[in-house]
Amino acid sequence: MSMEFIAKYIPTYQKAALLTLRLGVLGILLAIAVGLLCTTVQYYKVPVLRHIVGFYIEVSRNTPLLIQLFFLYYGIPKLGISVTPEQAGVIGLAFLGGSYMAETFRSGIESVPEIQEESALSLALTKRQAMQYIILPQATAISFPGFMANIIFLLKETSVFSAVSLMDLMFTAKDLIGMYAKTIESLSMLVVFYLIILLPISILGNIVEKKLRYAGFGT
Repeated sequence: MSMEFIAKYIPTYQKAALLTLRLGVLGILLAIAVGLLCTTVQYYKVPVLRHIVGFYIEVSRNTPLLIQLFFLYYGIPKLGISVTPEQAGVIGLAFLGGSYMAETFRSGIESVPEIQEESALSLALTKRQAMQYIILPQATAISFPGFMANIIFLLKETSVFSAVSLMDLMFTAKDLIGMYAKTIESLSMLVVFYLIILLPISILGNIVEKKLRYAGFGT
């Protein structure tokens, strides 16, 4: 284990980690937006659109992110639409994550008993008020563990960004291994930097989940 090598290339890993985190956050935010939109279409059973959403979810969840990135970065340009590696990474992550978020949100809403909405409507609340004050707080608590699992899953999936020449953490590790054959050092730094990114998110998620359970939401 060469500590000199590690000390020399820590700044390189820091730069790669910031790129990984930035693209990961952008992709996750877009995935949340896509998931909410798809859940709304499914919940209100919008004609035609619900079938399109269902098809999208099946395609997205049953194809690897790597193939989706190849299609975006190498396939779409054949149609005259060019995308940068960063754009391909963000769009690919949003495309994959949107389906997982949609299913998580949908399962949370459907887990709330129908009697809750019926009771709210019988008390003269509108459907919007019932959704806002009765259903969503419970659905949020129920779906929160799955939501956090999706975030961690999507951040780990950024490791395939290197396939489209993005200088992320995985690309940096493979590049250093190829140039200097410092496999142990390069992989050790890779593991450490992924832990630096993911552990705080996991710990924060556990804390919030316990707070929600203590508050009694969704029970």
